[in-house]
Amino acid sequence: MAQYFEVHPHNPQPRLLKQAVALLQQGGVLVVPTDSSYALVCHLDDKTAVDAMRRIRGVDDKHHLTLLCRDLSELASYARVDNAQYRLLKSATPGPYTFILEASKEVPRRVSHPSRKTIGLRVPEHTTLQELLALHGSALLATTLIAPGETDPMNDASEIRNRFEKVIAGVIDAGACPLEPTTVIDLTGPEPQLIRQGRGELARLGL
Repeated sequence: MAQYFEVHPHNPQPRLLKQAVALLQQGGVLVVPTDSSYALVCHLDDKTAVDAMRRIRGVDDKHHLTLLCRDLSELASYARVDNAQYRLLKSATPGPYTFILEASKEVPRRVSHPSRKTIGLRVPEHTTLQELLALHGSALLATTLIAPGETDPMNDASEIRNRFEKVIAGVIDAGACPLEPTTVIDLTGPEPQLIRQGRGELARLGL
């Protein structure tokens, strides 16, 4: 039975978030709100949890997972970032952008793309998620919660709990999310490449 944490969207209760962090540290997969949609998250270094998250989402190891980071300094520890990339990242964080970057040695190979050795990284602009990341003390591995066979993310926390309560450890309900995916930019080539236009505006990146 998944635990259900109903928190204030702008002032989440630390007591509840600490309980959610404990579930992550025990190897659980959580559903959390973000500035784009609800997402599945787990501990980066827990292979069993990562495998479970992929099964829930219905994706294989070629699907780019994303590391949610508290800030740009944390992001830079998980990716190789040059000066030009850093300036672009600084202009867009926090916010609804995901950047594909070359993974550093801090990222286990099993969670990076198997052939490209890349990883998606982002700094979300969502109060509850930022508080959760701060209490957790490190980045969380994530993927958008889209049920297998469907195309749209789920946005109702109680419905998510009812549907996935046997395979997740908990749900953090902070109300509805914007329900628009992040803008995805690949920074591994000579020029930034737009992979998906989403909620994040390209003008903010100077593109």
